[in-house]
Amino acid sequence: MNTCFILVNALPAWLRLSRGQRAEVFAQEVLSLLPQHPGIQLRHFDAEAYSAVCSDVLMCEVPDAKALHFFIEGLRDSAIYTTPYFEVVHIIPTWEDGYRAYEVAQVL
Repeated sequence: MNTCFILVNALPAWLRLSRGQRAEVFAQEVLSLLPQHPGIQLRHFDAEAYSAVCSDVLMCEVPDAKALHFFIEGLRDSAIYTTPYFEVVHIIPTWEDGYRAYEVAQVL
């Protein structure tokens, strides 16, 4: 399992929505993608009170690069990108303890 951090900034179109509308849009446009992309787990973190880099961070646990790619394509087709409600600041794919896997491979 790999983890990808997607750093985003909320745009005025998002901020103009009521909190209830935001929850509905997030469920409809983001959470509804999860059943279409088996194996992906998504967590959401607020960052705006602590960072000037981004307002939110999505943490996606993904089984492989293909699953991540397809999930991002689904997001790109959603109102999250197309209205747009958020600007993607940075996508950071990671492999937890990747150096350990490399070291094991070197021994073999």
